[in-house]
Amino acid sequence: MRFRALAVAAAVVMAGFTTGAVAQTPAPPADPANTLILELKYGKVTIQMRPDLAPGHVERVKTLTKQGFYNGLKFHRVINEFMAQTGDPTGTGGGGSKLGNVKAEFTPEPYRRGTIGAARTADPNSADSQFFICFTDFGCDPLRGKYTVWGKVTSGMQYVDQIKKGEPPSDPDTIVKMYLASDGPGAPAKKP
Repeated sequence: MRFRALAVAAAVVMAGFTTGAVAQTPAPPADPANTLILELKYGKVTIQMRPDLAPGHVERVKTLTKQGFYNGLKFHRVINEFMAQTGDPTGTGGGGSKLGNVKAEFTPEPYRRGTIGAARTADPNSADSQFFICFTDFGCDPLRGKYTVWGKVTSGMQYVDQIKKGEPPSDPDTIVKMYLASDGPGAPAKKP
């Protein structure tokens, strides 16, 4: 009986290896200071940032968000079944913030529907303000270990799905407003 249980357990483990199954790292508990609200004309999207995976990228996004940097920026590259990209003040895909690049924080975290990754050039250490949101469980998966994962949509993905597609879209959608849950409407009052 013990041998049969071990054989079954070994078969389950091997099946995971042969199918390429990779477990996602459990996210830390929700924290308003690490939760973004991304307002689109279609509705609000809630994003849980992952400082446990990418502390430098999360800090950059928080800094820019608090400055109002993302408000009004276009989704300049939106590819069906792949991702929606934004964060470029020029709206062309070639711009960024004045803060400079952030060092790569690659992990084996899989890209799934709603995963947020840092956009960059061919230089792994060239991420800045641009980011993308994955549309499907497998469209972005080839990016695993090559692009930094810094967050995950926890609600409102149906609004992300409505973002106009194109490279660039003929009439691109924009970020109406982006803010930290700890700083936005309904946030608890800050202590003096």
